Amino acid sequence: MSQNYTATIEVINSPAEIFQRITSDVSKWWGGKDFSGRSTQANDEFVVNHPGAHYSKQRLVEVIPDKKLVWLIIESKLSWLKNQEEWTNTKMVFEISAKGDKTILHFTHEGLTSDKESYARCSEGWNMVIKDWLCTLIMYGIAHF
Repeated sequence: MSQNYTATIEVINSPAEIFQRITSDVSKWWGGKDFSGRSTQANDEFVVNHPGAHYSKQRLVEVIPDKKLVWLIIESKLSWLKNQEEWTNTKMVFEISAKGDKTILHFTHEGLTSDKESYARCSEGWNMVIKDWLCTLIMYGIAHF
């Protein structure tokens, strides 16, 4: 059975701070100058376009402030894959929950499963993006881009 890619981080920041960093500061932790659009309210759309390697267009389809947000990938082109649209119709799910005096951020890329051609490379990428770049932005306010 194939598993979706997941990553979890535990921080001392509040759920509200984490939610704000994810939604309003996407270009600071994913995409940088290759990011365009918005991701703060339901139905907002944004693009991450690394020319010649990665293009994806996301729509914010579920928003529960300080608890959960879901991006649906509505278009994708990963030029290094046989099926370049492998990410299309997958979802990126961010779930935020309190645990004592800490907050847990659980990220799942639903549809990015271990049987997909992109899994090995993308799971390495997501580990860096979520566990390093986003975590650093959440904890210290330091942008990667």
